[in-house]
Amino acid sequence: MQSVRLLIRGITPVKERMNSLWTLFQERKLSRRTFVKSCVALTAVLGLPPTMLDTVVKAAETKELPTVVWLHGHECTGCDESFIRSTSPFASDVILNMIALEYDDTLAAASGEPLEHHLKEIVANKSGKYILAVEGGVPLDENGVYCSVGGRPFVEVLKECAAGASAIIEYGSCAAWGGIQAAKPNPTNTVSVSSVVSGVPIIKVPGCPPIPEVMTGVIMHYALFGEIPPLDIQGRPKQFYGNRIHDTCYRRAFFDSGLFVEKFDDDASKAGWCLYKVGCRGPETYNSCGNLRWWNGLSYPIQSGHGCIGCSEKDFWDNDNFYKRLPDIPMANTITNADTVGTIAGFAATGAVVAHGALTLAKNKYEDLKEEKRLKEAGLWNETMNKNNHHDGGND
Repeated sequence: MQSVRLLIRGITPVKERMNSLWTLFQERKLSRRTFVKSCVALTAVLGLPPTMLDTVVKAAETKELPTVVWLHGHECTGCDESFIRSTSPFASDVILNMIALEYDDTLAAASGEPLEHHLKEIVANKSGKYILAVEGGVPLDENGVYCSVGGRPFVEVLKECAAGASAIIEYGSCAAWGGIQAAKPNPTNTVSVSSVVSGVPIIKVPGCPPIPEVMTGVIMHYALFGEIPPLDIQGRPKQFYGNRIHDTCYRRAFFDSGLFVEKFDDDASKAGWCLYKVGCRGPETYNSCGNLRWWNGLSYPIQSGHGCIGCSEKDFWDNDNFYKRLPDIPMANTITNADTVGTIAGFAATGAVVAHGALTLAKNKYEDLKEEKRLKEAGLWNETMNKNNHHDGGND
């Protein structure tokens, strides 16, 4: 039987081999149907097309469950709190069934020296075979004394673990960009993980915190395919950070019509109009909040009536007041602002109406000509015209 993870029993011995997901299903006497249904769900979560289902099934049958080491640096543990609330798949399924989480000083039952000794064993015996997940920034001033784990500066622990990792996942904006503690004047000189380590594939999963399903989706992509997902220019997974919040916002129609909330307690706010003028950063923020949403698709900040603060973007904490609107908006290969977007939308709408009217007129004229031809061929044209003149008072 596969060993129970640190989350339940505490310290487990280092194993030479990890079972595949399919082997695990068989050991637990779960049906093939249940296994395939799980693969269907994983395919959807990973943002893959249905045609990739066979590839996901094959990977789940043959790939060994990956070993994961999860470190915590300068942060608030909000990413862990987000992760354990994932529902597609459940975080418990990821931890106990889909990966081998061998170290996480927040979720582990064990603590102190035994846990730190286990970490050293994993790093030594699994070199090049484990994923390193990092939550939190890295303080560098005073030799890293502002964040210590097990009596050692976090920066030292990070470098040792990164040296043997097959890939690194930067969970949250603290790990990806430095986080709130890196806000000006940054008294502890906190930086991102990628500012300290290099030479290893790094996946950025920013957000304060990231969406739970994004966190589990990224780690499951590596678990199934043994490679990092396609990344954008900033190192973020394209399937989760490929669109702006603005592109998937249900209030977008109000933006396009130039209908904006001016104050959080005005009638426009109650009517659900666009929040751009009260500081929403949706037009420049890339994330999946608008389509995945939070807590099993329940809601997200904009749906709750608050503008996006751009928590997945670099240095979001220093990018002006959260309740001050952005100066301009990229739109239709040009730049506009909230004062002119309604005018532009109006011109577009007017153009559409004119075009529609011209097409309708042309269509009606064509139908009239067809009807005239039909009546003439039937010898009924003069009779019809006489009737029409009679109804019109007999005047041409």
